[in-house]
Amino acid sequence: MWRILVFLTVTVSLCPVQLLQGLPSPQWSKHDGVKRGPKFTEKYFSQTMDHFNFNSMGNSTFSQRYLITDEYWHKGHGPVFFYTGNEGDIWEFALNSGFITELAAQQGALVIFAEHRYYGKSLPFGKESFNIPEISLLTVEQALADYAVMITELKQQLAATHCPVIVFGGSYGGMLSVYMRLKYPNIVAGALAASAPILSTAGLGDPRQFFRDVTADFESVAPECTDAVRGAFHQLKELAERQDYIRIQAEFLLCKPPSSAKDIHQLNGLLRNAFTLMAMLDYPYSTHFMGNMPANPVKVACETMLSGPNLLANLRNTAGIVYNSTGVLTCFDLYSLYLECADPTGCGLGSDSLAWDYQACTEIDLCYESNNVTDMFPPLAFTEEDRELYCSKRWAVVPRPDWLKTQFWGDALSTASNIIFSNGDLDPWANGGVRKSLSSSLIAVNISGGAHHLDLRGSNDADPVSVISARKTEADLIAQWVKMERTRSKP
Repeated sequence: MWRILVFLTVTVSLCPVQLLQGLPSPQWSKHDGVKRGPKFTEKYFSQTMDHFNFNSMGNSTFSQRYLITDEYWHKGHGPVFFYTGNEGDIWEFALNSGFITELAAQQGALVIFAEHRYYGKSLPFGKESFNIPEISLLTVEQALADYAVMITELKQQLAATHCPVIVFGGSYGGMLSVYMRLKYPNIVAGALAASAPILSTAGLGDPRQFFRDVTADFESVAPECTDAVRGAFHQLKELAERQDYIRIQAEFLLCKPPSSAKDIHQLNGLLRNAFTLMAMLDYPYSTHFMGNMPANPVKVACETMLSGPNLLANLRNTAGIVYNSTGVLTCFDLYSLYLECADPTGCGLGSDSLAWDYQACTEIDLCYESNNVTDMFPPLAFTEEDRELYCSKRWAVVPRPDWLKTQFWGDALSTASNIIFSNGDLDPWANGGVRKSLSSSLIAVNISGGAHHLDLRGSNDADPVSVISARKTEADLIAQWVKMERTRSKP
């Protein structure tokens, strides 16, 4: 549909934070001085609209965005490090995955960050992309085919046909890296899948696990912290049962008073989502990824929850760490700060949230629940029946709960090879992924004190020893895979 804009390139230097007005600050800027990152060039690739149907879209194409740097590349010989973009603007991931460029400098690699179809600026149908049926081409399979085609064609264009490819990804992007190695081993020599919940998103495991593990993060800081959170939610429940909506508005500084059980449900979801984000992004230094977070946000949250006798005010201020980090909001709008969707851990905001909601309604199974027994949150169920009802109404689709198990092997991965599954023990997604090595080439790397794909982030003075060791292990394995692939592909 859209032809490639091959002539349009934008070169952006990842400069010191004070020079960037509209972009998140690069995470490789040191606390004690500026460390410059590589120059990425923003380009667009002419991508096939529908890889699996020759009739519906014919040979129509759309412009898929990618970022590239050859600053460290040993041209025509060094490996290709390819980031399998996930559910957001590709710049967000490039600015927060400094390990990949650090490793490229060590190993002489070309680096490419590819944007996932239907996210950022890679919209197959422009503003119409989120209409029905246009959104139907948003699938995991189409995204993987995009990456396979892009890798193959760019290698030809860049005279890199004999350069081994290693894919990288974090979270859903990590899942895609695993899938790339499973589905396209002819193209991809190995994969680093950081914080990739490939089991729980395939419907394998306990639906209570995620919010139980969020709770465990806060309890590890101080047991009385989780007691305070439970107590605050209990007070909120009592006010809601009395329909004391004016008091609730006052305690939580809401822009409008709630007026129904639906509004209270939304408030509970918004509050739970704040704790979820702080647990995921519990890095030992301040970050600007998925919002602005202080260093050690779980510790900061517990200090806030225990700061005085008014538990409701403490709960409000704790949520404010996420929703009002700048301090400019004078009130909280329930329905603009948080969107309920088919992902109980949160879909985010804007058009990217629409795309992720659709994916959670089709292939990605996120039926997680909180219950106030195994976790500190109000009971908020999200069953397969709830998912089917919501998705049928919102997107006119019926989810396929078992599809990822069928298509991408589920937990039957023993015949695969050359995949690193890295997880931090602070990350609530970790126990939805692979925590034990499955073979000599399916390696689990567990990072003590690590949050959500901490190992993909660039080196920082505050890094725990565990992540420094993990990156060394990952670098050594990747170097081995590159060497093996060169040997294998020699004529």
